[in-house]
Amino acid sequence: MLLLGLAYVLSGREGTGAQASFSLLIGTALGIIFERARFCFFCIFRDAIEDRNTTPILSVLSAIAVGSVGYAILFGQFLPDTSTEFFPPNAHIGPVSWVLALAGLVFGIGMTLSGACISGHLYRIGQGSLRAFPALLGSLIGFGLGFASWNKLYLSTLATAPKTWLPHTFGYAGSLFITLALLLILALIARRWRATSEPISNEPSKSFYTSLIIKRWPPLLSGALVGVVGTVAYLRIEPLGVTRQLSTTARTVLSDHGYLPETLEGLDVMKGCIAVVSSTITNNGWLIIGIVFASLAAALAGNRFSWQSITVKNSLTALIGGVMLGWSSMIALGCTVGVLLSGTQAFALSGWVFFATVFIGTLFSIKLKLHKI
Repeated sequence: MLLLGLAYVLSGREGTGAQASFSLLIGTALGIIFERARFCFFCIFRDAIEDRNTTPILSVLSAIAVGSVGYAILFGQFLPDTSTEFFPPNAHIGPVSWVLALAGLVFGIGMTLSGACISGHLYRIGQGSLRAFPALLGSLIGFGLGFASWNKLYLSTLATAPKTWLPHTFGYAGSLFITLALLLILALIARRWRATSEPISNEPSKSFYTSLIIKRWPPLLSGALVGVVGTVAYLRIEPLGVTRQLSTTARTVLSDHGYLPETLEGLDVMKGCIAVVSSTITNNGWLIIGIVFASLAAALAGNRFSWQSITVKNSLTALIGGVMLGWSSMIALGCTVGVLLSGTQAFALSGWVFFATVFIGTLFSIKLKLHKI
C-alpha cells in the first residue's frame, strides 16, 4: 500500500512524475514476481548445472517467448518497414564483438562468486540478504572500472562492431519464428537434461492464499508475467533493466570528483542501460525501489524474510563478484535483465550472445566450485 501511495504522490509531480510513478509500479510488479518465482539467473543456471534441475530455466525461456511476441507487435507500430537501416526506438540492440562475449563470461563468474545476478541481489535484499550489500557496493566499483576502460574498448572495437537486429534480415514474422524455434529447442534440451527436476506445475492447493503467497509460482507462469511486464515497460517508459541507476550513481560520483575521462566516447548514443550524470533518482531508480520494497512485502507475507548470515569471507567474495558484475554490465550496456531479457525479446543478436556467454561463465565457475568459496 505504501508503494501504491508513493506512486500516487509521484504521479502528481510536474514534468517526469508520471514516468517515475509508472516505473515504481513496474518495479513493484517485478519485485513480487522475482521474489515469488525466485527469478534469479544464477540460481536458475546453478540448479540446471549442478543439480540437473532444469525446470526453473523454463521461466527464462517463457519470459523471452512472451516478451518477443509483445515486442513484435509494438515494433510493428513503431517501425513497420524493417528493410531500412533504422532500429526501433530505445530497444536494447547492442554491438556484437569479443568485448560482449568477454563481458558475458565475466558476468557469469561474477554472479557465481557473489551468489546472484544484480536483479537477484536487489530482490534478495527484501528477503534479508546481507551479502547483497557488499555485492552491490562492488558493482558500483565495477562500474567505475568499466568507465575507465570504456574509451579504449570503444575506439578499438565497439565503434565498428555490428549491431545485428534479426528483423533487418528476416522481418518480424521470420524473427519471431526463429526466436520461438530456438526457445523450443532449448526447452527440449532442458527437459532431456533433467535428472532431479521439479514438476513444471505445482500440486493444486486447497487455499488460494497458499498458492499465491506461500508456494513458489510455476516457472511458465512467472516467466510469462515477466514477459508481459517487460512489454508494458517498453511501451510506456523504456526496456527493462536494473543497472541504469547504479551506473548513473557511479558515473555521477566519479565525474564530480574528476576521476572519469572528459569524454566517454560514443557511450551516450548507445542503446542499453546507459549511465547519465544525474543527482536525482532516475526512472530506473524508482523501478529498483519498487523491486526491493515489493520483494520485502512478498517475503514478509509468506514468512520468508530472515536475516542471512554474513562473514568476512563471504562478504569478500560478494564484493569481488560484485566488481565483476558492475564492470561487465557497464561494458555490455546492461545485465541479465537489460541485455539478456530485453535484448533477446527485441530480436537482438547481442542478447543471445550475452545469454550464451553468461551461461558458459557460470558453468565454468560452478565446475571450479567458486560458489562454495
